[in-house]
Amino acid sequence: MELEEMKAAWQDLNQQLARQQALNTRLFVESRLDKVLHGLRPLVVGQWLQFAFGVVFMLWGMAFWVARTDVLHWVVVGILVQLFGMSMLLAAARNLHLIQQIDYAAPIVDIQQRLAALRAWRVKFEGPIFAVIGSLAWIPVVLMNIQESADHASETFDLLREAPWLLPNLVLCGGVSLVLVLIVYWIARRIGYRRWLENNFAGKSVQRAEAMLEQVAQFRQE
Repeated sequence: MELEEMKAAWQDLNQQLARQQALNTRLFVESRLDKVLHGLRPLVVGQWLQFAFGVVFMLWGMAFWVARTDVLHWVVVGILVQLFGMSMLLAAARNLHLIQQIDYAAPIVDIQQRLAALRAWRVKFEGPIFAVIGSLAWIPVVLMNIQESADHASETFDLLREAPWLLPNLVLCGGVSLVLVLIVYWIARRIGYRRWLENNFAGKSVQRAEAMLEQVAQFRQE
């Protein structure tokens, strides 16, 4: 075999190896991106469920206070539940929008940036806000539920007038719950569990997606 033929053979072999390497890289990237897509599906399902519950609470609260416009405290209670439902559906809609913005055909860096935006929203806003709201939102829900149950027995029964001690006690319980949430948050940050706390706010779906993208980024650097 002459020298030129050997060079040509080596070039063909190098090209074949390059094509095989490119194919392997593409298959690896596609498999990991597919795992990212499937890994976020539980979050998507969860957000649609949250959206549905938000609609239910919003309509329930609205129907409650509209039927009792002559009693101010029940109007306030109903509106609070309505606002709670609205906050649930708006947060879910925001999550779904951020997930929808992820273009899996885009460069890995762009996908990581989209995922980082989703994490930032869940960690900095949604998680802390709902940790606070959740400490107090159950109070008007409980009051509405009891009052509606009592309405079936007596149309003139007013829970807060018949049991004026109930609301202060519920508010006290809610305040204690809120203080406990703030204490846990402060302690977690003080003892170095901030990352753990943020991961819990972000959710396992986001963490798995980040891990898959990190594998892709490391594979391309090697």
